[in-house]
Amino acid sequence: MTGWPAGYGRVIVAEAGSTLDAARQEASTTPMPFWLLAHRQTAARGRRGRAWTMAEGNFAATLMLEAREPPHVAALRSFVMALALHRALIAVTGRTLDFALKWPNDVLLRGGKVAGILLESIGQAGRTGPLAIGVGVNLVSAPDPASVEAGALRPVSLRGETSVVVTAEDFLDALATAYAPLEQQFTQQGFAPIRSAWLAQAARLGEPIVARTGREELSGIFEDVQADGSLLLRTQAGARAIAAADVFF
Repeated sequence: MTGWPAGYGRVIVAEAGSTLDAARQEASTTPMPFWLLAHRQTAARGRRGRAWTMAEGNFAATLMLEAREPPHVAALRSFVMALALHRALIAVTGRTLDFALKWPNDVLLRGGKVAGILLESIGQAGRTGPLAIGVGVNLVSAPDPASVEAGALRPVSLRGETSVVVTAEDFLDALATAYAPLEQQFTQQGFAPIRSAWLAQAARLGEPIVARTGREELSGIFEDVQADGSLLLRTQAGARAIAAADVFF
């Protein structure tokens, strides 16, 4: 996978507090869409405000784009980016069976977490406006397992699990190239084809999982992802649609 997708900007910085914040600032002078990659992050963050540890050589980038859909539709780009990550990781490793997608926004390598995604909207209430899609990938090293939440999947790195060495900038080229046609598909055809492709790579589909929503913990069978991106969990009390949760298995 070579080249760079037409119409997308490419910004590389040595250091940023967070690529999400740096991309927001860059958007005041750089036309969207564009990618911003930082070789070092000093104040990275993950979902629900959790700290995100980035070791030297790992990947941290944000895609800034102008989302024209309602916020609940624009948020489905987490699935678009997950698919792009899946394809980029296969492209740089040649391994088609080692990767899987974990709802809502993680990529797994041999059962461990290798990548995560975080979306932040810059629009006003009820309007999407600019959308920042942050991506972190453990290219060379993974966080200490003791640093993650109890019961969470073990962090893994691409180099540690596959012995494949790829630079952050080379991986950016692969990811941007994988993302562009999926973005076009999403904007032209909607979520349905993205959903089908995502489900084809889903981890634990049809198997028991635990979903923690912050208010309750639910156990059941991961049955589907619905048209709005919510997880359909088949519990003993019946089917439950879950819009946001941490999933454990």
